[in-house]
Amino acid sequence: SGWLDGSVEDLADLVRLVSVPQHAVERATDVLEAGIDRAATLLEEVAELRPYAAREIAGLLGMATVRQTWRMAGAIIANALIFQERLIGMHSRVKPLDLVCGDAVENPKREVLAAWTSILGINYWPIFAIARDIVNQLESWDAAQILRTLRGAATEIRSAGVDNAHDLTGRVFQRLIADRKYLATFYTLPASAALLARLAVAKMSDVNWSDPEAIGQLRVGDFACGTGALLSAVYEQIAARHERTGGDAAALHSVMMEEVLYGCDVMPSAIHITGSTLAGMQPGGRFENSRLYTLAYGRQDDGSVAIGSLELLQASETLTLFNTSDPAQRTGSAGEETAAQIVAEVPDQGFDLVIMNPPFTSNTKHRDAHEGVVNAAFAAFETSDDDQSSMARRLKQQASSTCYHGHAGLASAFAALGSEKLRPNGVIALVLPFTAINGSSWEKFRQLIATKYTDITVFSIAGVDKELSFSSDTDIGECLVIARKLPPDDSPNGRGQFISLRRKPASFMHALEISKGVLSSPATRCLEDGPYGGGPVSCGDEPVGEVLDAPIGGQEDGWGAARILDASVAQTAHALTAGRLWLPAESKAHALPIARLSQVGQRGLDSQMFISTAHQGPFTRGPASPTSTYPTLWNHNADAESRMVCEPDLSLHVKAGMEQRASELWAMSSRAHLNRDFRFTSQPLTAAITERASIGGVAWPNVLFPDPRFDYPFAIWCNSTLGLLLFWWTANRQQSGRGRKTIASSASLPI
Repeated sequence: SGWLDGSVEDLADLVRLVSVPQHAVERATDVLEAGIDRAATLLEEVAELRPYAAREIAGLLGMATVRQTWRMAGAIIANALIFQERLIGMHSRVKPLDLVCGDAVENPKREVLAAWTSILGINYWPIFAIARDIVNQLESWDAAQILRTLRGAATEIRSAGVDNAHDLTGRVFQRLIADRKYLATFYTLPASAALLARLAVAKMSDVNWSDPEAIGQLRVGDFACGTGALLSAVYEQIAARHERTGGDAAALHSVMMEEVLYGCDVMPSAIHITGSTLAGMQPGGRFENSRLYTLAYGRQDDGSVAIGSLELLQASETLTLFNTSDPAQRTGSAGEETAAQIVAEVPDQGFDLVIMNPPFTSNTKHRDAHEGVVNAAFAAFETSDDDQSSMARRLKQQASSTCYHGHAGLASAFAALGSEKLRPNGVIALVLPFTAINGSSWEKFRQLIATKYTDITVFSIAGVDKELSFSSDTDIGECLVIARKLPPDDSPNGRGQFISLRRKPASFMHALEISKGVLSSPATRCLEDGPYGGGPVSCGDEPVGEVLDAPIGGQEDGWGAARILDASVAQTAHALTAGRLWLPAESKAHALPIARLSQVGQRGLDSQMFISTAHQGPFTRGPASPTSTYPTLWNHNADAESRMVCEPDLSLHVKAGMEQRASELWAMSSRAHLNRDFRFTSQPLTAAITERASIGGVAWPNVLFPDPRFDYPFAIWCNSTLGLLLFWWTANRQQSGRGRKTIASSASLPI
């Protein structure tokens, strides 16, 4: 509601952004996916009747003979048909779909292959080469059914006027990824990609956007490019800035494709979609090659293992999988590669912008893996247990001395990779799990940003339910981190700009207004200024968030000034952590002695130490008993947690031969327990005590004090308003309504 203020440039942006209505894109996405599903059913029948052809198609895609493969094959064919329709009128030799696979066409396979071969004579290899090879494996009758099915979807999309929506096939592709669980490839929503790209390009302040040669010297990398959403968004921003200075964006196309944009992924089909998306930015533009690479992943022919883009952590070049025998893995857009493999050159400190939404998967088995999976971080593409272990060792070797942490997951390794490839004054722009802000395993990443970067901007969403992320199909909290790398002789200022949005960007226009509000905001209030709130960010009459300037030191405790709906609460919590009670509407602060838990007590042990065979756990669990020798407060039970004094819910039993070990661990028992996974929306207790000493389990780790009388004020303090506030302030708030603390981070709880 209300009015938007802006310049002629902003009006031009508006016209460009709303030229394709997003509701129409959503409708077209559903239409395209329905057509692909019908084609996949037909391909399944082909697989049953002609298994040889099915194996050939699966081999082209680097996938197994499963339904996901047939859906992917259908998506690639559909994408080529849509692109063919787009080229009509631009090139005289391109025929309409009705003339190559219409109902009256006698042999659609022959006509489509001829049409695509003719188009390849012009260019467009990333789009049509693999599609042609897939269709070539089909019998004429099967091909006719599949092509006519997908032609119907392509025609309906064309009639809706959204065939030029660059994110259309990307959205569909994201729904088709078979290994999403293990690759954790969540598609960056188009509006989120636009927001991240706009802010990242805005930090590239030393570029002459009017000079095509200067733009041609830029290097932009996405080493986990997926469907190319982020690279496309950056391309749009660069083209728009060039146009605003009077330049011709179409004239940039060849150098953007051939020199500027680098994309890497482990999925051949992802590179196909990225190539299609980027080529579609200027459908009439010609280019001779591209910097889009499918990188080796898993066990290789020589017995070694490869870990995709992360091989580049210790190298400036790596072998790709592009070759002539595997058309899904070519790099050339103007013709076939002649070498069996080519070398992708990705130099250290060679990039002006690195932008990524990397995989989030962790090798922490209990968190990310299905039953029987050895290492979830490398379980994609049906890798064996031995391969998973070898790849994990390979990553540990490659990522030594970086900010990578096994519990933080692959995203921390990609963050390290991005930083390695970025030149001084270059910009890094990342979509990361919210744990990057205050998770203990992300401490080295925060230290990297705080010491090596400046002009730091952090976005998060202080929403509810699924309004926590910038990607699709995930309900975990995410953040955007954008920063500029310091030159060697510069020093960091130790501060960052934290923007907490009330909801994720809903549209391109919404993202544009958010970025304008942040980029043009006046002097921002600081976290230390007292409980007066942050700088408002608005879109018309709608308040969309607050900006808060905050210190980014103390990486071990995290950066608390994120995901804050009301910045004054953060300012109160920050003051309280420093021993000052400063409430809103109070003119001054009052002294209140505050100490870290580790200064007055001791945190207990992780529950796995008691029961896990990997940790020589001496106990097994059994039901609770009033006569138990080793009682434990293990799990949450809402009905039993209505009082600060709680009853143990399980008993532990000593394994034969492990009596001494059991005695050593029982020495860590106590009456006080801290809530490790606190759901603020339903649970009443931050801390609990038991009538007699017990061991803390997965939900209630122990807290030990030198004086047992401390148990009582500890429980009362933690369950007071101020104690609850400090628990919330220092907890990992990745999920809505929930605050989680690791065993390690509980030691720094202010009490």
